[in-house]
Amino acid sequence: MSAQPLAQPSNENDPRTSLPPEVYRQAVSQADLAISITDPAARILYANESFSRITGYGRDDIVGLNESVLSNHTTPREVYADMWTALRARRPWSGKLLNKRKCGDVYLAELSITPVLDAAGEITHYLGMHRDVTELHRLERTVRNHKQLIESVIDAAPVAFALLDPSGRVVLDNQEYKKLVTDMRAKEPAHRLLDALAPEWYEALAGDIRRCEFSNREMRLDSPGGRARWLSVSTSAIEMHSECADSYFCAAGQPGLLLVIADITNLREEQERAKGAALKASLADEERTAAIREGLSAAVFRLEEPLNVMASAIAVLQRRDPASAEMLRHALDTSREHIETLRQVIPQSPQEMVISVNLNEVLRDVLEVCTPRLLKAGITVDWQPSPVLPPLTGRPLQLRMLFKALVENAIEAMNVKGWLRRELQITSQLVDDCIRVAVLDSGPGIPMEWRHKAFEPFFTAKTGVGKHIGTGLSRAQQVVADHGGIIDLDESPSGGCAAIVEFRVDGDPI
Repeated sequence: MSAQPLAQPSNENDPRTSLPPEVYRQAVSQADLAISITDPAARILYANESFSRITGYGRDDIVGLNESVLSNHTTPREVYADMWTALRARRPWSGKLLNKRKCGDVYLAELSITPVLDAAGEITHYLGMHRDVTELHRLERTVRNHKQLIESVIDAAPVAFALLDPSGRVVLDNQEYKKLVTDMRAKEPAHRLLDALAPEWYEALAGDIRRCEFSNREMRLDSPGGRARWLSVSTSAIEMHSECADSYFCAAGQPGLLLVIADITNLREEQERAKGAALKASLADEERTAAIREGLSAAVFRLEEPLNVMASAIAVLQRRDPASAEMLRHALDTSREHIETLRQVIPQSPQEMVISVNLNEVLRDVLEVCTPRLLKAGITVDWQPSPVLPPLTGRPLQLRMLFKALVENAIEAMNVKGWLRRELQITSQLVDDCIRVAVLDSGPGIPMEWRHKAFEPFFTAKTGVGKHIGTGLSRAQQVVADHGGIIDLDESPSGGCAAIVEFRVDGDPI
């Protein structure tokens, strides 16, 4: 049977509900709170058992003494001044004082004093209640010191920390994490990182948080005009306890997600430098092979034109001079055998493995490879990458060849005698589940009628001032098509050429 709360008396004069004075006296005497009653001069007239237990003074020792006998004389004067100001104004006062027991031990008392007024409103007594909060104060200071120590260590750590509650709100972070707000141009970098590394994190956070856990996943950050940064991100689920009062009796806590973000830029830059030399050699080798492939393909294409004319001539000659037609047919067959032999020695495109590719990394590699040509041509580069791009499934070498061709076409377009404005802008951004890369130059631009011809095989238009668009882009278009994307040429804001490439993040064709 559960205990029921005592009913409060509705009328203290009602004999059916009023308590005998002895009950009040016993309640005060046996209360676990130290209670004392003084006269207006603070001389103690009464003290209960808890008062004696806390102070060490027996009832016979303390009655008649002033409450100041308990003072350790280390409490600031301002505290006492505030206390007496309130009491003389007939207002209760609460606060903490440093008191001293009879044995000399100092303790911290949490005190509440209430003036007792007569019918005329004059102070007749003071009712004091206090408790020893020394241990509670020690625990509070210990927790506060530990908190400050932890915060200092976390802020001094060379890695970024962020703790997310089940709603995704960041409830704890450090200085390194706050730096990411600027670097990533995001209100909450943790959300941006999780979107890229664990796309379903938000649903899992409120459901099965273990699905959000992973270790040492890398993310590349690109900033305009700055060097790329690489971050290694690890997550772990931790148990947190709610601070709400209604959770006091609940044993279960609420899970939180801790992100630990380490900057591994220096390590990756060393790897990138080693990779850069190999990349330049690989691109150069692929360019040579592609040049041979395109040259031979062009030769085969050109040779087939007169052979087609010969075939038409044979059909006409067959009726007039069968013998001559037969000789010509033999020559035609032989020529076609030679052309087929030539076609068979055309180098095939390399078969690359399909992997996850960061297009920002591809574009930076291309800019690094093209830097000598850009400097020689006096071209200023404005690199405006999206800080974070989702990975694209594709062939990295082919993608580098694609954007290298676009950049080199832009260089050729601007590198004409007398052309003063030489600016190249490259941007990357995520737009509606598509990664869009734009290569914009400030060259002469291209005529509207040439924008589709530029993608025809073997097309080139190097006719001089005002109409210079470099080499054909059929190979670039093929790479884009192989990756399910689209490429288009338009006019840039500066009047030059804008090459726009789009790929879907999910890999489906656009």
